[in-house]
Amino acid sequence: MAPKHLSAVLLAAGAIILALAVPLLAGDPDMLQDFCVADYGSLKGPLRVNGFPCKRPENVTADDFFSNVLSLPGNTGNPVGSAVTAANVEKVPGLNTLGMSMSRVDYAPWGVNPPHTHPRATEIIFVLEGSLDVAFVTTGGNLYARTVCKGELFVFPRGLVHFQRNNGGAPAVAISAFNSQLPGTQSLAVAMFGSSPPMPTDVLARALQIDGGVAETIKSKFTLKY
Repeated sequence: MAPKHLSAVLLAAGAIILALAVPLLAGDPDMLQDFCVADYGSLKGPLRVNGFPCKRPENVTADDFFSNVLSLPGNTGNPVGSAVTAANVEKVPGLNTLGMSMSRVDYAPWGVNPPHTHPRATEIIFVLEGSLDVAFVTTGGNLYARTVCKGELFVFPRGLVHFQRNNGGAPAVAISAFNSQLPGTQSLAVAMFGSSPPMPTDVLARALQIDGGVAETIKSKFTLKY
């Protein structure tokens, strides 16, 4: 290879490496201001961004950073016997760009928070009342399970399927914290049997090794949300 051509190749390679390294070397990888309170009104316009645009500072108040949404128990009178109340950026505008949120989970006696994932966050759950059987499944199919009692906590790694079950005859309560302002929740059962439009019955039957009629029966029990 001619020296001139080799120099051009090395220069191009160096430019690519530098471009890839810029996000790691940036001096301000996160926020560039004290806060960025979500401007919900911006959703009425045509512009869409990853998150929410900021309110003008002069329009921000202390109430933007406050919520009592976790103070009241959720309604557990549903088929699964649990209720999740979220305190995320959609409820607390001051969380915008701060990379954190919380949820309250109420469980009826023997209630279940069914298998689900949080695609954008790791979850740490703290049991306030009662006792829970909890578990997550790795991508290799390994189940990590144990009982978590009042005053104890457990971690569910980001994106992995997990669940909680109240293992007692009295109501239970837990608080979850996430390293995302909007962690997202995808229920496995709802994703498979309650999607819109519905997932093809033959796909479900083959994937789960069940009869198509059984798949249709299960579909009939689900809507988009519990």
